[in-house]
Amino acid sequence: MEDNILRETSVALQHDWGLQLPDQLSEEAILHLLAQKIIGVLERGPEVFFQLMYRLDVSEKKLNEVMLDQDVVAKIARLVYDRQLQKIQSRQAFRESKDDNDPELKW
Repeated sequence: MEDNILRETSVALQHDWGLQLPDQLSEEAILHLLAQKIIGVLERGPEVFFQLMYRLDVSEKKLNEVMLDQDVVAKIARLVYDRQLQKIQSRQAFRESKDDNDPELKW
């Protein structure tokens, strides 16, 4: 299950961020590459960055908290990764509960 969630999260991040991930997936590798992409977004300006964070539904409160810390980019990458992970887990839970409730809805 964990490998499946990591795989789905990496696919979503590849799609949203254009990441070129290695064959051997690891959370650390994904976070590193995501941090590099975030640097590029930040260089384009705060408006672009905050619009993207809003679109990705990253918590404004959490974002404001990490903006005051050292190693801001790594912490933002973690927020983006964690948010994407939450979305994947939520979708899987919804799929499982939906499938369990009504066998006639299975295709």
